Amino acid sequence: MADRDDTPATDAIAKAVATRYGALATSAGSLSCGGALDVAAPRPGELVVDLGCGRGGDLVRAAALVGPDGVVIGIDASEAMLAAARSRVHGLPNVRLVRSDLAAVAVPAESADIVVSNCAINHAPNKRAAFLEVHRLLRPGGRFAVSDVVAERELPPEVRNDPAAWAACYGGAIPEPLYLEAIAAAGLEDVIVVRRTAPYERGGVRVFSITVQGRRR
Repeated sequence: MADRDDTPATDAIAKAVATRYGALATSAGSLSCGGALDVAAPRPGELVVDLGCGRGGDLVRAAALVGPDGVVIGIDASEAMLAAARSRVHGLPNVRLVRSDLAAVAVPAESADIVVSNCAINHAPNKRAAFLEVHRLLRPGGRFAVSDVVAERELPPEVRNDPAAWAACYGGAIPEPLYLEAIAAAGLEDVIVVRRTAPYERGGVRVFSITVQGRRR
């Protein structure tokens, strides 16, 4: 199954993630593990939803790609990240920001032409719920591109039960087949892994990044 019961309490994960990303909101380092926006290739006039928009770098790029007739909506659970994003997108009339959990996004159903996410869904305890939300957000025929961290194999309980490991982008990683299973179970189609990195070690386990694209029927 794509989701397990041996995870720490959701509030413990949320607190650890908020603490880490609150500190990272003012850092200069990259928070991305891939190029989901490049894969999605937004076109003029489209509506793009960025799940886990962070400091808003992709929001600026997406706003330029969709142009004045398009809309870009950045979603993040961290108020510190949203504050940084507000500063970055100031003066861009086609961008708006929403504070929301990735599995319960405060955006109307079937409103997005594109959903993108970079290194955010691995933080969700329930990956299938996150991809069900991607499905809900997309218009029929809409497309998604997601870059994320996955694990080479099932993580040991001591890693899965560590909220700090979840906040550091590896405790919530699941094996690639289970990640793809969560996408398929959400009803998304034409799913293709377009990019994989070489595995690397984090906290005594081996993980890697993938970029996946697909669409809603």
